[in-house]
Amino acid sequence: MNPPTAYVERVVDLLDPAANRLVNLTIEEARAKVLSGDPTAVAEIDGSFALLSREGKTVRMARSLDRPMRYFLAKRAEGPALIVADRIDAIHAQLQREGLADQFHPSYTRMVPAHHVVEIQLIGCPDPDPIYTRFFTPERDSLPADLDVIGRRYIGALLDEVTQQLRLIPETEPIGIAFSGGVDSGAVFLSTYHALRQLGMSPARLKAFTLSFGDGPDLGQARDFLQKLGLGLFLEEIHADLADLDFTETLRVIEDYKPLDVECATMGLALCRGIRRRYPDWRHLFDGDGGDENLKDYPIEENPELTIRSVVNNLMLYHEGWGVGRIKHSLTYSGGLSRGYVRTYAPARAYGFEGYSPLMSRRVMAVSEGIPFVELTNYDVPTLYSLKGEVVSRGVKQLFGVDMPVFEKRRFQHGATKKESLRTKLPAQEATYRRQFHALYA
Repeated sequence: MNPPTAYVERVVDLLDPAANRLVNLTIEEARAKVLSGDPTAVAEIDGSFALLSREGKTVRMARSLDRPMRYFLAKRAEGPALIVADRIDAIHAQLQREGLADQFHPSYTRMVPAHHVVEIQLIGCPDPDPIYTRFFTPERDSLPADLDVIGRRYIGALLDEVTQQLRLIPETEPIGIAFSGGVDSGAVFLSTYHALRQLGMSPARLKAFTLSFGDGPDLGQARDFLQKLGLGLFLEEIHADLADLDFTETLRVIEDYKPLDVECATMGLALCRGIRRRYPDWRHLFDGDGGDENLKDYPIEENPELTIRSVVNNLMLYHEGWGVGRIKHSLTYSGGLSRGYVRTYAPARAYGFEGYSPLMSRRVMAVSEGIPFVELTNYDVPTLYSLKGEVVSRGVKQLFGVDMPVFEKRRFQHGATKKESLRTKLPAQEATYRRQFHALYA
């Protein structure tokens, strides 16, 4: 009688280790903390990361909010194969190389939700459910209902985060800011400008890149913002042509089909393409993504599932969606900004940039979750919408000594060009994008 065939599980890690930006640990030290499964240990990892660790049949994975991390568990006669990557198409290509592509569908891939350790046991068919352990739980309502105190803490955390990042970048390298003159990109620009000066580094390394199709309001807004502060020399327009927009390209790059994210990413691709054409060697591109989520500044009336009570009473609702283990949590995509940041991450990576949003760091998010939103708003929607400008401008005034211009909120895609112009190139229906995306794998 022949002995039973050995049961061999396999793990293929396609993540780029160079994409991690760890501040206080080596990659090996950080992976060891993930392997431990101890949420307190994983919370000690400072920086941007997507990490996988394995011991025997146990695999543990964790990521920060700004890094997509996907996986697929394939069946083989000799045992399961776990493939991990930041992109769906990379997983598909690996399955093709191994002759396992018949098992693939994009909806079968899984996303590691941000701020959780995901544990998988490679023990065969049927596969057990992953185990999710949260490692970041900021304390809600920990700050006083004082906008000056909140602003100082929020911009202080932002400045600390930017300062830390600048120390990781060679002083010879220039830094671009995706800049609209809005509250978030304005705060990131001013924090970067003042951090450079405090560190004794040259602010001449800095540029504020503003996308324009010739008819949108952002360019004028960006110019007004900088000129009012005597910083107009940092502005650089990146002109684009509507004829170059192709939502099929966007779907391929971001691998998602939510209309607002498709629109935003299409603008991101246009901006990155324009910068790359002008500056072939530029690497670092900062942005203000995450600011709306931090200060809960989204039009509640546009989402029939939301009320102001759900927005202000749920931990990190805009960051993580309804959360792991909830009915509306997508296993394929995660939720909230945990899903949506691919709109910024993927276009930057597609054109060779190292994208970075300091507003998505845990130190900044911890401050924002500590804001007593209920006490400050008493569930009044207009008051909630006004908070971001108040918090940020007060913090900027206290830390940088300048009166930051605050303009009305506007989405990236609606600032680079008119809404009517945008709609001629990008349909509004999610079903259209979903069908086109799935057709990529037909």
